[in-house]
Amino acid sequence: MQSCNAEQFDIVTCYQQFLKDDPDVSMPIAAIESLVELIKHSKATTLTEFMESLKDASQKLKSSVKNSISLSAGADLFLRFVTRTSHDVTNFDACREHLMNSGKVLVEKAAAVREKIGDLGTILIHSYSRVVMLLLQRAAACKKRFKVYVTESRPSGLGIRATKVLCKAGIPATVIYDTAVGYVIDKVDAVFVGAEGVVENGGLINAIGTYQLAIVAKAANKPFYAVIESYKFVRLFPLNQYDLPTHTPDLLTFLDLEHHHTDLSEDEVIGNYEAINPTVDYTPPDYITLLCTDLGVLTPSGSVPN
Repeated sequence: MQSCNAEQFDIVTCYQQFLKDDPDVSMPIAAIESLVELIKHSKATTLTEFMESLKDASQKLKSSVKNSISLSAGADLFLRFVTRTSHDVTNFDACREHLMNSGKVLVEKAAAVREKIGDLGTILIHSYSRVVMLLLQRAAACKKRFKVYVTESRPSGLGIRATKVLCKAGIPATVIYDTAVGYVIDKVDAVFVGAEGVVENGGLINAIGTYQLAIVAKAANKPFYAVIESYKFVRLFPLNQYDLPTHTPDLLTFLDLEHHHTDLSEDEVIGNYEAINPTVDYTPPDYITLLCTDLGVLTPSGSVPN
């Protein structure tokens, strides 16, 4: 990434550039890298001013995206790390240098998390998850034979992208309609999903459709595993779907049918329906068999971070 001087530095632009430079980088890692860059360009002269600038930048990052759950996990993790570290260093300049170096190490460790999670078997997956993709590729490299059903995952259609990646790696994979999950569930041994965040009660926030997939899996007595990186633990405690920070009053509202169907083209009608539908949902811990992480395999009840 190209560097810029302190006057030109913008945390949101920096974050977007990290995502652009590396399509495989996740939102939490990009957020941490952006905050490390902020430290490098910071003009703060006191620790208090420095901490305030980090908090403001973190909030600005969260406000810049529609769905900030995954981003918040990385930003909040780094802020907790900075808060704890700053108490151990008395000299401000030394503190800033230490945080820059430690932040880079944190990014390297976070980026390596996906390599630590073990191999899998025959599964049904939902949407596109970088860590799930890597797990399947590692399983194939270990000469394991398996087939993969991939949900289409509308409206993003990321299941199609996942299928292309798997087929390119020599893994038999096929796309199924989101509505066909109940049809194929008896053919799979287990369900594996990624997550945008693991909340404080051990539940998941992930691409829309994850919750209904978990319900079907439980009804069919199939294990439902979430494969996630430990830096995605987020300090939220939703009680239901409507407690998510992505929920707005506009979601799932009823459109004006008279004008909706007579004045708009088909593409505009589809666009309006997409605008009022959620992009993520919450899966309660009761539906999750285990959490597979770089810290080990955890039960949902034992996943709450300290």
